[in-house]
Amino acid sequence: MEMTAFDPELTLPDMPDPWVSTSEPSPRSGPPFHMTEMIEAEPAIAARILGRHEAVGSGAAELARVIKRTVRAGDRVVVTGCGTSEHAALGVADILRDAIRRADVRPPGHAARHEPVAEQAFELSLDPASSGLVIAISHEGGTAATNAALEASKAAGARTAIITCTARSPGGALADLVVETGELDQSWCHTVGYLSPLVAASAVAAHLTGGDVDASLRDAVRAVVAAGVDRANVTEAVAGRLAERGSIVVIASGADRTAGRELTLKIEEGTWIPTAYRDLETFLHGHLAATHEAQGLVLILSDRVARDARLQRATGALRAARTIGMEAAAILTADAAVDVPTELTPAGLIVIPEAPSLPSPVAALLGTATPLQLLTERIARSRGVNPDAIHRDVDRYRDAADAAEG
Repeated sequence: MEMTAFDPELTLPDMPDPWVSTSEPSPRSGPPFHMTEMIEAEPAIAARILGRHEAVGSGAAELARVIKRTVRAGDRVVVTGCGTSEHAALGVADILRDAIRRADVRPPGHAARHEPVAEQAFELSLDPASSGLVIAISHEGGTAATNAALEASKAAGARTAIITCTARSPGGALADLVVETGELDQSWCHTVGYLSPLVAASAVAAHLTGGDVDASLRDAVRAVVAAGVDRANVTEAVAGRLAERGSIVVIASGADRTAGRELTLKIEEGTWIPTAYRDLETFLHGHLAATHEAQGLVLILSDRVARDARLQRATGALRAARTIGMEAAAILTADAAVDVPTELTPAGLIVIPEAPSLPSPVAALLGTATPLQLLTERIARSRGVNPDAIHRDVDRYRDAADAAEG
């Protein structure tokens, strides 16, 4: 049967009504995978999410109001999630922290203690917040550990919110406030599920700082997300070099640490290559001893804050990797790429725009989202792997997932 051509500009389906968790994506023998199509759709999805949260009474505007009130009261804001949503939670916390600093809504003497932090959902469910605000990130709204964290925190006395596809989800029912993203990822190797909450948080940040969620913001976000999609040929060349490696190490610093963790997860679940994440400086303190010439290395460097110091240390890490014989690649902004010697990244460079009109963490997180996703998808292609089912199209891995749930 011939597949219907995919239109990346069309709105994706919402969750079913009544709500039910998604089943395994339909199998495809080769590209375009569902993941391929989701990446292509993300620029338009990002613009639509911002459009949904432009109004003063939108979910993002209401969440901004609650965050501002929480911070001014000297209470804590905690962002939580699992898997890809855990990484999105880290990014959301970065975006909100930056916005709160720019809006200057922190109470005197409590600046650091009450800035947003991210916590893993299972751990938060065991030691819940007893005050303040807990913001859950869950694409479908059905993740058991995340919902347990919401339930436990609410019972302990915290106010709760969730950024999710629909308010009709179990997570939506548990939260006091829901920010809906409204479009459902069609692959289990989540791309839309990662990008959507980051875009929603960008809308929240704009409301927090008194900015406009308008056409200029939508255009800037769409452009930076689309830039990664447009780097397909370069990304494919990088992926071909990395696909031959027995394992991969990903390193990053600052706001890019979230992207580094997400790339690590994506490569492992989507291409099945063992991959480890290390903070930039941490990589050079002991972990370097276990690296070897059969490994690949990916550096992510897009954060504008303290870039000179990060760039200097990153160049040192690349020199060390070259000395060992690792196959190194990098995802860099245009300005950073100028200062990295070409010979230090033999596997290639994926260069993304600076996006100076966007706040630094927004530009970094949204600018690296599609490149890391496309890199994963192209590595999967090179290895002849379908990334959509995250290996659960193989009996023992599906059985292993079932066994983990008892």
